[in-house]
Amino acid sequence: MKDGATRDGYGACLEEIGADPRIVVLDAGVSDSTRSKKFGDKYPERFFNMGISEGDMVCTAAGLATTGKVAFATGFACFLLGRTMDQTLVSVAYSNTNVKLVGTHAGLAVGEDGPTAQMIVDLAYTRAMPNMTVIQPADYEEAVQATRALVDHVGPVYLRLGRPKVKGIYDSSYKFQIGKGNVVKQGQDVVIFATGGMVQESLEAMKLLEGDNIHPTLVNISTIKPIDSQLIIEQAQKHGAVITAEDHNVIGGLGDAVLEVLSDNNILVPVKRIGVKDTFAETGSQEELYAKYGLSSEHIQSAVISLAGK
Repeated sequence: MKDGATRDGYGACLEEIGADPRIVVLDAGVSDSTRSKKFGDKYPERFFNMGISEGDMVCTAAGLATTGKVAFATGFACFLLGRTMDQTLVSVAYSNTNVKLVGTHAGLAVGEDGPTAQMIVDLAYTRAMPNMTVIQPADYEEAVQATRALVDHVGPVYLRLGRPKVKGIYDSSYKFQIGKGNVVKQGQDVVIFATGGMVQESLEAMKLLEGDNIHPTLVNISTIKPIDSQLIIEQAQKHGAVITAEDHNVIGGLGDAVLEVLSDNNILVPVKRIGVKDTFAETGSQEELYAKYGLSSEHIQSAVISLAGK
């Protein structure tokens, strides 16, 4: 298991798979931070630094995809989607082009960069787009495997990556599959469905819960769309109480996706959603923001305790 940010796993994998001549990588002038520079340094003839012009980047990626290229269009999540809604909707999703949109520095975890850089609505944006697959890996290894999987996956994808370093959860024996969740730790009473860095936050909460003699199950939902409905149904019925955890607005993200599965299948269980409560945050460290806006391991601990007796 390797510690590291998911953006680091993305950059390492791009360098690894770059020998494939179909792959092209585009970046919006932040390639050092997004880690796409690793590909650019090794394969400069297939790397395009588009500068602060995300709309042009997305359309160029779509054009390259129509020639048979596998196009990775990379930028900070807040700008990649915030500035390209029309281009993403029409040139990528509607046109069903083979473009992989890769948004890094997502959520409140971006910390001191401030509220205009804290992209907390991107899962809602992309989940609502027909043809779009939405993926958020939980650690370095899963980011590597998810990036590799996108090469052979035909169609539009949004890959959501984080800025901070997280502890390794998986080793090379793990096999990532698009559309499949993974039981990280089996427990009882309550099931936590988490995504991205909140998988690590949930693991920290589970350590705290040992003192309360409560041992929930933790499930990593790394593919937000198409979501692993079968696994969600099985785990919800088995445990009888559900918590969702995401660094995103509670509207439109993982929590709503899980609730949709439960509602569509007539499964009535208590549910608590951990996420940003439909508000803009402030500037601060990840730890400060998670504590103030209800995303910390202590908040997950409290949510589990409140449901454990139900």
